[in-house]
This record gives sequence, structure tokens and C-alpha cells, in this order.
Amino acid sequence: MKRIIQIVVLIVAGEMIFSLPFHTSRYFRPTFLDVFGFSNTELGDMFAVYGITAMLAYFPGGVIADRYSARKLLTLSMVLTAVGGFYMATIPTGMSMALLYGYWGVTTILLFWAAVLKATREWGGDLSQGRAFGVFEGGRGLVAAAFAVFAVAVFASLLPADVESATGEEQRAAFRNVILLYSFGTAAVGLMTWFLVPDTETGPSSTSLAGSMNGAFEALRRPIVWAMAGIIICAYCGYKGLDNLSLYAVQVLGMNEVEGARFFAYASYLRPVAAVVAGILADRFVASKTIGVTFVVLTVSFGMLSIAAPTLGWVTIIYFNILVSVFAVFALRGVYFALLQETRTPPLLTGTTVGIMSFVGYTPEIFFAPIAGRILDAAPGIAGHQNYFLFLAAISSIGLAVVFYLVHTIKRSTLVADIAQT
Repeated sequence: MKRIIQIVVLIVAGEMIFSLPFHTSRYFRPTFLDVFGFSNTELGDMFAVYGITAMLAYFPGGVIADRYSARKLLTLSMVLTAVGGFYMATIPTGMSMALLYGYWGVTTILLFWAAVLKATREWGGDLSQGRAFGVFEGGRGLVAAAFAVFAVAVFASLLPADVESATGEEQRAAFRNVILLYSFGTAAVGLMTWFLVPDTETGPSSTSLAGSMNGAFEALRRPIVWAMAGIIICAYCGYKGLDNLSLYAVQVLGMNEVEGARFFAYASYLRPVAAVVAGILADRFVASKTIGVTFVVLTVSFGMLSIAAPTLGWVTIIYFNILVSVFAVFALRGVYFALLQETRTPPLLTGTTVGIMSFVGYTPEIFFAPIAGRILDAAPGIAGHQNYFLFLAAISSIGLAVVFYLVHTIKRSTLVADIAQT
């Protein structure tokens, strides 16, 4: 029972830490823009500030996670993030909000990301890494949906029955309460981590900065680490690629905007199922094989979408391949950190290795959207979307090649280790 409570707290913390910077603008986008008086461009610029500080925080965050217990780091990061939420409830504007998003890039990544993954790895033990990360990712999806539904219900209860008749002040007051709800929720989960998450293992580096840097250099010298980072890059491109599915539904499949958004929302419920199933398979057949097969599936499904047209004979095939690609993308997100065990990453280097993998692996946040936008704009309509899916299929095939390289490197390292022991 104690282990179940621990993973539940890690799951809830793993999603709630991102609720203030992302959920408030994702689920309440029109209200967010109206209340703060931002354009989409201004909001995008704030996310860019977050992205820059987050990218800079991944690597040092990994070093910190190896020096200090996850229990302390998770609690501190949740509380500091919640403090930012209380400031957000004052409805700051302009540069103040940009600075707030930069601040959140530090609190949600530097003190949290590597620490929560390290705690999840320790929870999984030697034999259940796939299940651990699969349950973690799938559970986060359920938490995001459940809390969002609750927040929307609270928001609606604070507005007049005829929502469109709400005054600007009523809208502002209701949304301020939503922000406070997320802030108190984040802080409460932070306190839960203090009492319910055990201290993680720390090594000699916990008392020596030089030891931390030596650990970082040791991780950087491992080809396996760079291969794992390459896998995350390709997998994360697939995840970012889903952002345009609703646009495809409108421009190619003929849905209206509401139907397109609803279709993607329903498809997103595959996230917890895909992550857990992939985790179970990773434990049974090893993570690298599961990831390799998933990249094959993605290459085929994206490839089919790159040649499909919404004619009578293709419609069913299109919907099938969309759902298959969504399932495969969420499956990848559930297991790529399970490679840490398969590659024999030392437990005391988990945080540092995760920091490197994340710093490199999440770079699609910077380059993917500009490339995707240019592909779609270069050939408006179905041709642009077909080229876009061809681009995603090519990336998935590169991911498969990286998996082959990783497996080869693992076998070579194992052989060298066995020879050294004899």
C-alpha cells in the first residue's frame, strides 16, 4: 500500500507542477487572453521565455538531483511554483508575466524534472522500469484531464448561467479563482511529497561539487547517453507532430473547428492506455525492442497518411492510422526513460543522465514548430499535410536507426564488461 501511495503522489506531482504555466492557458485559452489582454503572439513569446530558462535548467537540474534527495527537491519546487501562481492571481501584465514564465522554467525543471524521474526509477526497482515510467506517464494524463474537468466546473459555477452575458469583471474574478485553485492544489501536492515520498539515494557527490561535475563528464562520455537523447528527440518530434491533428481534421477531413478539437481531445484519452501497455511490454521484452517496434509503427502510419486522400476508400484508413499514430506516440513517451535500466546507468548518475537526455531530447521545442509551419504553408491544403506526415515518417525512421545503434552499443558494452570480468 505504501508503494502505491508513493507512485500516486509522484504522478500527481508530475502533472500538477506544470498546471499553472500550461493548464491555465491550454484549457482556458480564450479567457486567459481576454483577462490578461494578450495576443496569441504575446502568449507565444512568454512560452519562449519559459522554454529558454527550462532548457538551461535541464542539465544543472540533473546534477542537483544526484546531490540532494528528491523528497526535498519536489517539495521545494512545488511550493515555489505555487508562489508564482499566487502572484499570477494578481493579474500582472506585459514584462511581469514574461518574467513569471521564466521563473516557472526554473522551478518546474531545475528543481523538479530530474528529481521526479529519479524517484520514479527508484520506485520501479530493477525489474519494473517499464511499468514504473508507463504508469507515471499514463497517470499524468488522467490527472491532467480530471483536474481540468474540476477546474472548468468551478469556473462555470462562478459565472452567470448565460456565460456570454458575463461582464469583464465577472470573467476576471472567476478566472482569478481558477488560478488560485491551481495554486493551492500545487502547494498541497508539494506538502504531500514531503510526507509521503521517501528520500532518494545520494552518493559522494552530495558533498562535493567536484564529484558532481566528474559525474556529469562521465555521463557525457557515454555514447549510450547520446543515443538515448537521440531517441527522445525523434519521439518528441512525433509528440509535437500531434499538435496539427485538429488542423488536419478541419482542412482535410472537413470537420468544423469544434469537431476537430473534440476529435483530438477524445484521441488524447489513449495516453494512459498506451503508456501503461508500453510499460508492460518494455518490462517483458526490454525497452529498446518496444521502442524500436513503436518507431516502425509510426513510420508506417505516418507514411500512410502522407499518401492518403479523403476519398471514399481512404477515409477509414485515415482515421485508423491517426489513432494508431496517437497511440504509438503516447507509448513512446511512456517508456523512453526506462532505457536507463537497460543501459545500466548507475543509480547515482540517474539525475545527471536525465538532465543531459532532456536538454538534448527536448530541443524540438525550439526547432519543430518553425519547420512544421513552413512545410504546411509551402503547399496549403492536403498537399502540405501530406508533406508534413512524410516529414514525421522520416523522423520516425531516423528514430528506428538510433534504436539499432543503441542496441549495438549496449551489446558491445556488455561484451567488454564480460571480458573485463574474466
